[in-house]
Amino acid sequence: MIIKPVAPADGELQDDVFLFPVRVYYEDTDAGGIVYYANYLKFAERARTEYIRALGVRQQDGLENEDKCGFVVRHCDIDYLEPAVLDDELIVSCRVDAVGGASIDMHQDIMRGDQILVSIDVKVVYLSMNKKRPIRIPKELRMKIQTV
Repeated sequence: MIIKPVAPADGELQDDVFLFPVRVYYEDTDAGGIVYYANYLKFAERARTEYIRALGVRQQDGLENEDKCGFVVRHCDIDYLEPAVLDDELIVSCRVDAVGGASIDMHQDIMRGDQILVSIDVKVVYLSMNKKRPIRIPKELRMKIQTV
């Protein structure tokens, strides 16, 4: 049997918004058959990760440097509006609202079709993993984020 490579799901930039597809699997649901609340945060994290990857940034490089660096969530506000269920095809959006010296404010919606199920405002900070302190976002990365 010949197995040809299959790429993982990736999203796309549309104007200033990154869109990432997610399918709801059985493991994502709770005993009531709806998506367990914490899994929406996982969906949002995947979209943010793929957004950074779509900008041409390999986050592992920052973690492999002598002074390991990367983004971590500092604050999150989440509003659960409607539940998702098994086999739903969702789109997770990711939009940058503001870029600070060491932080980025983002807005994310998790949608089924045109219906917003979950709305999230998140602040991520660029952190020195060794020092456990925020540091300035590297200039190259800041420029990529701000030009979207």
